[in-house]
Amino acid sequence: MNVSFAGCGFLGIYHVGVASCFKKYAPNLFVDKTAGASAGAIAACCLLCNSPLGQITSDVIRVASQARAKTLGPFNPTFNITKILRSGLEEILPENCHEIVNGKLHVSLTRVYDRRNVIISHFESKEDLIQALLCSAFIPIFSGWVPLKLRGVRYIDGCFSNNIPLLDEHTITVSPFCGETDICPRDPSASLLQVWPEHAHFCIHCFLSLS
Repeated sequence: MNVSFAGCGFLGIYHVGVASCFKKYAPNLFVDKTAGASAGAIAACCLLCNSPLGQITSDVIRVASQARAKTLGPFNPTFNITKILRSGLEEILPENCHEIVNGKLHVSLTRVYDRRNVIISHFESKEDLIQALLCSAFIPIFSGWVPLKLRGVRYIDGCFSNNIPLLDEHTITVSPFCGETDICPRDPSASLLQVWPEHAHFCIHCFLSLS
């Protein structure tokens, strides 16, 4: 079975719930390949690495609480989401995580210079994998002004070019947004800490007009 997780900002906690259900109600289910953009790519990686879901849940809630406590929430200049994500990934992913996910994890990124989608599925080291995940989750202005580099090339959030990568026609898609994905809520949901797609597109428009 192949699974693809949508990019969704702080609603990545939804993906943790889906992964928990897989483990609880279908423990014999074999996940061959996973894909995702932004928070979805992180969830996909953690699922393949069998990362502790309880700790991931606690980390997401903690980060959301930190953002809520600040003026302007996650858009406060002192809220460094990239630094927080890196710290969490370094702690939760095993040292051989790149070996575990090579050829199985497909991370969606948007290349800055031509705005095209790039899917990366091979990683040279744990640091290389973490950097790919951070690039896939980089939203201009929200995450910072200068996009991150991966192997000498600058990338931003994969949601701008391919938010739910399809590995094949049998890929199960997961999204916290109500819609036509295979696994999703029945009703629209709203959150003050959620980065909505239209907000993200506003950020990228501003960024590109200044670059």
